[in-house]
Amino acid sequence: MVFTRFVEVGRVVYVSYGADFGKLCTIVDIIDGKRVLVDGPATGVKRQQMALNHLYLTDYVIAIKRADKSDAVAEAYKAAEIDNKWNESAWAKKLAARAKKAAMCDFCRFKARYAKKH
Repeated sequence: MVFTRFVEVGRVVYVSYGADFGKLCTIVDIIDGKRVLVDGPATGVKRQQMALNHLYLTDYVIAIKRADKSDAVAEAYKAAEIDNKWNESAWAKKLAARAKKAAMCDFCRFKARYAKKH
């Protein structure tokens, strides 16, 4: 099996832990083997260092230079239409369905289960 998602400058990542949980951001610089500098001006993630074990690599890569400023990252993010691509992906749809199911009340779960049976 060939790896296709590499830790690289411009890789869009999904934050899986911390204050920015559930947001997308972009790798701007690689600090060491376990930490990267991320920035997400379009999604509200401030430029900060994050551990790689708190991030999931996505299939999307934007064309930016190493240590680019937030304005350049935001322009490249919008030009690549990452938000549209992300919302159309199966991964985002699965996360949305999971959130919708978690927000259901007891009676809503009953109605859904009843409708599924009948």
